[in-house]
Amino acid sequence: MPQLSVSVPHALGREEALRRLRNESDVAKSAFGDRVRDLVEDWGNDGMSFRFSAMGMAVEGNVAVEEAAVTTTAKLPLAAMMFKGLIEQRLRDRLAAVLAAN
Repeated sequence: MPQLSVSVPHALGREEALRRLRNESDVAKSAFGDRVRDLVEDWGNDGMSFRFSAMGMAVEGNVAVEEAAVTTTAKLPLAAMMFKGLIEQRLRDRLAAVLAAN
């Protein structure tokens, strides 16, 4: 299964980055709940693992939260490969917005 990887630097520290990402997860579930099925998240002290299905395609991966960066990796089904670049860019943009220092 092909994989994508997106890393976004931040200046928040691990705890604040985790707090923001957990909040963003709740926001995303509300916004995309009608398009995402069987979502499972397993949060830990350094990120989370996840799996879900969207448009009949299964996706699984993890989010690693470090002091100065967040890296998301995911296994994509072959059918989603034509959208890989778009998925990576949207993920990068959203993570950058969530992790922007205010």
